[in-house]
Amino acid sequence: MAKSRVAFSRGLPLLLGVALQPAMMLTPANAQTAGSSAISAAASSLASPTGKTEVSSPNQGPTIVPRDFSELRIAPGDLLSVNVYEAPELSNSYRVDQAGDLTLPLCGKVHLRGLSLQEAANRLQAALKDGQVLLQPQVSVDVEQYAGQYVTVSGEVASPGRVALIAPTKLSEILAEAGGVTPLAGERIRIRHADDDAAPEEDIPYARSGSNPQAAAVVVRPGDSVIVPRAGIVYVLGAVNRPGGYVMQEDGKMNVAEALALSGGTVMQANTGGLRVIRRNPDGTVLDFPLSYDGIAKGTQTPLQLQAQDIVYVPMSKLKATFSSAQGLIGTAASATIYTVH
Repeated sequence: MAKSRVAFSRGLPLLLGVALQPAMMLTPANAQTAGSSAISAAASSLASPTGKTEVSSPNQGPTIVPRDFSELRIAPGDLLSVNVYEAPELSNSYRVDQAGDLTLPLCGKVHLRGLSLQEAANRLQAALKDGQVLLQPQVSVDVEQYAGQYVTVSGEVASPGRVALIAPTKLSEILAEAGGVTPLAGERIRIRHADDDAAPEEDIPYARSGSNPQAAAVVVRPGDSVIVPRAGIVYVLGAVNRPGGYVMQEDGKMNVAEALALSGGTVMQANTGGLRVIRRNPDGTVLDFPLSYDGIAKGTQTPLQLQAQDIVYVPMSKLKATFSSAQGLIGTAASATIYTVH
């Protein structure tokens, strides 16, 4: 029986018929720094790694600006340059208030929020004409300063925080500005739209491998939040060569045999007869059930499919198998080193 355990611990990857790549160790916590500020359009231009133009100032980070300025939409806080042909007394710089209105002399408030520059010029022309200020007004509008608008990116990205944004932008470019996803990122990304509190979050499939046809069509708008959840993790503890947490693959699947293989197999002193799986249910209850190690090793039993946060425990002795409580193992898992296949 001892020989059987040794052969299994050393040859489990071959037994599974799969090639498992080396694992990269990560620390349990991902503390990141982030933050950026409002950006002025009058600042100097820089080349963006995402292919878009960026504007910046000496003390502020970059803002993503689209190549096609027709995509731009006026937002509260923007400073607009309004030029009224042959009416210099009306031509001036005007700040859009928090309601999205611009106060034009002799016309009062004109709502411009969400309009393009050409649409804003047309609406101001109509206000001047309807208010009988000018018979045939000709108006041009430009942006002197963009207000601070952001997308908040959180979760498993290299630099979580705020990305300054003034126009709808592809999700992939927002993630690139945040440094890309980490090896611990899960297979889905959530987007919360700030302008519609009643709308449900978008749940977008996103593979770390880069094959993301559905995500490629997703557009993020100023005020949105992008959340990159952590992938599911399975913990292998006890008498194995490399105890710790292991990130589940992009399809979210891992079975007991694969988890044991990733941990380097069991050590010679392991009490494989005491193999257990600890599972925490969403309602807070805990399941603790034994598995047949010999059946898995011989291929006579289908390995149990694990769920995120499951704990596979191999005791060192019969005594430890008896006295290692589920809650104690859960506490040990909380401080375990996390590995990811790389």
